Amino acid sequence: MGRPRGFDEAEVVRSAAELFAGRTYDGTSIDDLVAHLGVHRNSLYKTFGSKRGLYLAALRWSLEHDLAPLIGRIAEAAGPLEAVREALAAPATGTGLDLLLLAAVERAPVDTEVAGMVAEAFAALDRAAGASVRADDGDSDSDSDSDEASGLATALTAAVLGLRLRARSGTSGTAVDRAGAAIAQRLDQR
Repeated sequence: MGRPRGFDEAEVVRSAAELFAGRTYDGTSIDDLVAHLGVHRNSLYKTFGSKRGLYLAALRWSLEHDLAPLIGRIAEAAGPLEAVREALAAPATGTGLDLLLLAAVERAPVDTEVAGMVAEAFAALDRAAGASVRADDGDSDSDSDSDEASGLATALTAAVLGLRLRARSGTSGTAVDRAGAAIAQRLDQR
């Protein structure tokens, strides 16, 4: 019988998600993971198989624990203005949107499994944004209204992700908040 695992796997995955969300996959070495997580290299390999295995576990964790609740709040928003506020109010320290953005630009182009998870997350964000747009429209049923709502939902998702990217790059929170409010107000006026 082997030795019992000396670490909390869920805590390691959560902490790895934070590290990957701040540094990217390629910007994080196994030595960085060992130092940050406080887990021996052999234990990481035995549990996750590889750095990629840990990354996939961290991405799944982030999508489920950080992004899914945010998507739920966006879907329940009373309109686009509230949806944008919810999205921009996501904690700056949360991994959800940040790890999703990094996964989309760094790993999805070269890893089909990551690409699939990113595509599912984008689709969920679009559906949630669509729910907020339809809530604002009074649930119109015509095909042209549905097509417009779908297009607006995708645009809203792209705008929120772009604003999050700008915030990560150092744009002041005030500027990001103003831009988000301007987008949402325009959507409310339509």
